[in-house]
Amino acid sequence: MLRLPLLSLLALLFATPALAAHSEVVSPLKRVVGSVRYGRDQAALKYFDGEAQGKLLLGPSWDKATAAQRTEFVQLFETLFAKMAFPKVRANFEHLESILYDEPKVDGDKATVDSTILILHPLKKQELKVKYLLTHEKAGWKVVDVTVLGDSTLGGIRDEQVKPILQESGMDGLLKIMRAKAKELESVQLK
Repeated sequence: MLRLPLLSLLALLFATPALAAHSEVVSPLKRVVGSVRYGRDQAALKYFDGEAQGKLLLGPSWDKATAAQRTEFVQLFETLFAKMAFPKVRANFEHLESILYDEPKVDGDKATVDSTILILHPLKKQELKVKYLLTHEKAGWKVVDVTVLGDSTLGGIRDEQVKPILQESGMDGLLKIMRAKAKELESVQLK
C-alpha cells in the first residue's frame, strides 16, 4: 500500500523540474497574449527581445549598424509593431476560447513552443497553429518571433519590407522611413 503513494511522490518530484521549465518558458507567452488582449500594449512589449528581433530583421546590416542606429531601430520597430499589429491581434482575440501550449523545446538560450489557438467566432470556429521563438536573457524568456500557420511574422516583414529598403537606401534610409511611419501613427496611442 505504501508503494503507490511513494511512486506517486517520486513521479511528482521528477516531473516538477519539467513543469517548472514549461511554466518558465510559457509564462511570457501568456503574459503577451493577456496584455495585448486586454489593451496593455506597453506591458506586452516588455516580453519581446528587441535586440534579437533587430538581428533577425536586419541580418548582416545589424552588425554594420552603429549602436545608436540599432537602438533607434529597436525603439521604432517596437512602436510600429505595437501600433500596427496589436490592434489586429486584439480584434482576433475578442472571441478567444483557449490556447493550448505544447511542451517547450529548449536548446540552450533558445526555445520554441507550439500552440493551438481556438477562436469561437459567431460565424465560424477557427483553430490556429502558432509557433513561438523565444530567447533567454537575464530577465528571463522573451519572445522573438511568432509563426502563424507556417508564416514567420518577422520573416515576412524582413523579406517584404526591410530587405528591399536596406538594399535601396541602406540603414539611414530604413530609419528615415520608419521615423516617417511613426510620425504618421502618432495619433494611435499605445494602451
